[in-house]
Amino acid sequence: MATMTLEKKRKNIDLPVDVLQRLSVLAASQGKSLKAFIEHLLVVKANSISVEVLENPSPSGDSFFEDTENMAEISARVKAHKAGKTKSAIKLKSAEEIKSFIDNL
Repeated sequence: MATMTLEKKRKNIDLPVDVLQRLSVLAASQGKSLKAFIEHLLVVKANSISVEVLENPSPSGDSFFEDTENMAEISARVKAHKAGKTKSAIKLKSAEEIKSFIDNL
């Protein structure tokens, strides 16, 4: 018979005293140690959460980021910026410069 061991990681947590007291009462009412009770609560909660990683970086789901050409351009610009190879930089210091720049777009 094969046995399976689960990888575990130890983590200390700080809880308010009143919360700890309530959890202790609940744990005792179920005949569990406080540690086992809290671990069980966390495991059940973690297993009920659906984690989804979206490729679209926009929190609002903007469709601009779904276009592969747009994403390729953004990636290329970020890479060029990090490498210090940006083509131009515009520094606008006053409201007049900003207004003029926008009017000329």
